[in-house]
Amino acid sequence: MTKPQLLLIGAGGHAKACIDVIELEGKFSIAGLVGSVDEVGNEVLGYPVLGSDVNLPLLLAKNANALIVVGQIKSPDLRIRLFQTLKENNCALPAIVSPLGYVSKHAKVGNGTIVMHGAIVNSGAVIGANCIINSQALIEHDVHISDHCHIATSAVINSGVNIAAGTFVGSNSSLKQTIAISERSIIGMGESVRDDILIDHAATKEK
Repeated sequence: MTKPQLLLIGAGGHAKACIDVIELEGKFSIAGLVGSVDEVGNEVLGYPVLGSDVNLPLLLAKNANALIVVGQIKSPDLRIRLFQTLKENNCALPAIVSPLGYVSKHAKVGNGTIVMHGAIVNSGAVIGANCIINSQALIEHDVHISDHCHIATSAVINSGVNIAAGTFVGSNSSLKQTIAISERSIIGMGESVRDDILIDHAATKEK
């Protein structure tokens, strides 16, 4: 039986890690990648970079499924923009889960989110759309992670934490149970967060 094809949006380092997960999961055949103008014509792990943003509408017309494989550290803006473009083109955004990870049948994972090797998502957790749950991250029970977040490698999100949209949680960081993290927060590598992070972004912009 022929597998449905999946177009990957992005052609950098994170794309390589995503390809490995997609291949192992085995539900999709990778059609190719969309990268920068300079990357067009190159290959990433044997898959062709078919075009750039300019060619995206045409490529999406030929591919019903896509996944954003651009990384996210300082800002979620690029991933959000690409997500909106895919939605406007009526593209399906499947969730991808590594067979080497674990997602409880009592958890929810949103469209376009990838759960990578060794990650654990426990019961009652809810993860939004277009998120990266990176290798060996631990998402404990009843955690809520909103859209467009990146939970980096080996981060520990303890039970009942609420993480607002567009947030980055760095590698080896740890979040105390039941705390709340504001939209677009950046938690650095190895940080231990024991209290709420509440930022009024509107007030910050006014200043």
